[in-house]
Amino acid sequence: MLTTYNQLAELNKAHLWHPFTQMKDYCAADPVIIERGDGVRLFDTEGKAYYDGFSSVWLNVHGHCVPELNQAIIRQLELVAHSTLLGLSNIPAIELAAKLSEIAPDGLRKVFFSDSGATGVEIALKMAYQYARNKGMESKRTFITMKEAYHGDTIGAVSVGAIPLYHEVFRPLLFEALTIPYPDSYRHPGGASGAMSETLETLRLLLEARADEIAGLIVEPVVQGASGIIVMPEGCLREIARLCRKHGVLLIADEVATGFGRTGAMFACDLEDVAPDLMVVGKGLTGGYLPVAATLATDEVYEAFYADYEEQKTFFHGHSYTGNPLGCAVALENLRLMEERRVVESIAAKAKFVADKLSSLKTCPHVGDIRQQGLLVGIELVRDRRTKEPYAWEERVGVHVCSRARELGLLTRPLGNVIVFIPPLASTREELGAMTDIIAASIRDVTEQGWRP
Repeated sequence: MLTTYNQLAELNKAHLWHPFTQMKDYCAADPVIIERGDGVRLFDTEGKAYYDGFSSVWLNVHGHCVPELNQAIIRQLELVAHSTLLGLSNIPAIELAAKLSEIAPDGLRKVFFSDSGATGVEIALKMAYQYARNKGMESKRTFITMKEAYHGDTIGAVSVGAIPLYHEVFRPLLFEALTIPYPDSYRHPGGASGAMSETLETLRLLLEARADEIAGLIVEPVVQGASGIIVMPEGCLREIARLCRKHGVLLIADEVATGFGRTGAMFACDLEDVAPDLMVVGKGLTGGYLPVAATLATDEVYEAFYADYEEQKTFFHGHSYTGNPLGCAVALENLRLMEERRVVESIAAKAKFVADKLSSLKTCPHVGDIRQQGLLVGIELVRDRRTKEPYAWEERVGVHVCSRARELGLLTRPLGNVIVFIPPLASTREELGAMTDIIAASIRDVTEQGWRP
């Protein structure tokens, strides 16, 4: 049993390869090693407390170490930890599939489980592609994605990703996708209306010219996450859905980051009454406890695979832990708690409080934009607020702000020079106030006082 921080830190540096982390930088510093969680705070091995300011990568709902969620896992563990869905079923998977169908946008009645958002996206892409083949539409072989999109890190998901820093190195491994702009109101010279018009006009022309080649369009609905919390102008998602329907192209909604109350509705699609053909969910599905994701499909999509054995229209895809009973059990309890505690209904007031608290940053000379939808917040830092000139990526301004926040007792990660604030949905007004105070102080310390680690 390892008991000392130094032992753990040495083994961490010797053996553990961290995701999205330059290990040379990481190994040069003393790592934070989390030992336990309680509510919206995490505690390291030295006893220091940190607010979980990004919900442990955008997925925590009720906080950490929630008795009801703990007990749901224990109850299921006393029955069976795992049983395959390949030709068999289990009670939690059945009940969770039914519950997701009940709360999802209209028409999404079939549920295919996986273990992460990326694998859920991979499933949706393969479903859309094989759907076209099963229906005899052999020419539909490609997808539309959005500039700066992020849909996960499997090869298919990266193929419809469009963040050069993350994806370009893998280009030789990928299939081609068609890219249109995501409407960025802050950076577009025409503001919100100009950004929306460019997106929709580009999409319209592309569909008119090539719809017979396109199996589906994948989009992060209302909020594009990893690009810097870019919020769509109102009505844009609805019009994207209309154009896809008009031209017979499947709409795939990637709700991995936006689902389960994060945007102020159960799903971001609900904000504009959009019912996609395929929808991917993950992250908040289990309340931040276990890795479960799901791809939801309409009956129309499902029925294209529902055929005689000899036709070979089966969807040949699966994962060892698909529909894991422990994960499905805690997901069911998470959704029950969300309803009981009216979590989604509470977001509007919390979001307004956060917006009011952060409004003082709008006068800071190096805060260019504050973007928010529900409890998804991105604060873009710039060299010059007037001209919107960005900081050079190499200056690591976002990294320094997050380092300062960690020193002051809050954990988050930057998206370049965008500081994200994505607290657990259960955070109280007092906790949100403390967290926003730390973020504001950290931004000022780094951009105005020159603080560096």
